[in-house]
Amino acid sequence: MKTKILGSVILVLAAATLIFVLCDYSLSAAQNVPVSEEGKLRILVFGAHPDDCEIRAGGVAAMWAAQGHKVKFVSTTNGDIGHATMAGGPLAKRRTEEVKNAAKVLGIETEVLDIHDGELMPTLENRKTFVRLIRQWKADIVIGHRPNDYHPDHRYTGILMQDAAFMVTVAHFCPDVPQIAKNPVFLYLVDNFQKPQPFEPDVVVGIDDVLEKKANALWCIESQIESLWATGNFEKVVPVPQEPAAHEQRRQEVSKRFAARDQATANKFRAKLIELYGQEKGQKIGHAEAFELCEYGRRPSPDEIKQLFPFFASKD
Repeated sequence: MKTKILGSVILVLAAATLIFVLCDYSLSAAQNVPVSEEGKLRILVFGAHPDDCEIRAGGVAAMWAAQGHKVKFVSTTNGDIGHATMAGGPLAKRRTEEVKNAAKVLGIETEVLDIHDGELMPTLENRKTFVRLIRQWKADIVIGHRPNDYHPDHRYTGILMQDAAFMVTVAHFCPDVPQIAKNPVFLYLVDNFQKPQPFEPDVVVGIDDVLEKKANALWCIESQIESLWATGNFEKVVPVPQEPAAHEQRRQEVSKRFAARDQATANKFRAKLIELYGQEKGQKIGHAEAFELCEYGRRPSPDEIKQLFPFFASKD
């Protein structure tokens, strides 16, 4: 009788142990899946100037937003020297309003930091600013420039983003804002620089369906349309025509310019598109935005990447 009771007790304990192990495994697996308010992702994109995020991530931002996910663009400088004839406070105010209007088109939020264009530095103060912004947004995904770039503001935006990775999880660093328990996934925006190493995409997203919306958002950034985007430099202004036909012609020129840029991204990374979408769909995509994983953030599995970028239907 005692032997039977002892055997039953052992079986119960073994079953309880198995249930505990399975529950613990399930919890560990669940911790690798992004979970935000109401099951929606929260994405934060850092761009050096009030146009960088919109150019490099405007399409995917619109796609996330259309699915109800929360996206915020942060311009890390105010762009107050990025024009041929305007500068200082008036230009900073103008460019801030432009990206606010672009954000409305994309269905996202935006913020412009009060740091002079060309003067961003990788200081402790700025590192804390980045950490606070990531924590306040409760970001699942953080995206920014690579630290290899022609412009110092781009480089230091990338360095500051990297320096914020992991530190966002440290409770006693910037204790005025609660830390994030799980390090977000950090990624880089696409660029064409080759040294010390070229951009290698881990995610390439087709944006054909939102190309017009992205173009409409970029059209809001008139300070750049009439200056840098018109001339390639800050030497003169080419005002946007007011006459309807000429106005529309300029609009089409701007749209085609950025569409060609996104088309080049799709063509350059065609193999990755096919890997993610399948042969038939991957070949058909005409325009794309690309992102590279940063090793300093959480390293997502291929399945988690598809949850973070929920745009890849089952392959054909």
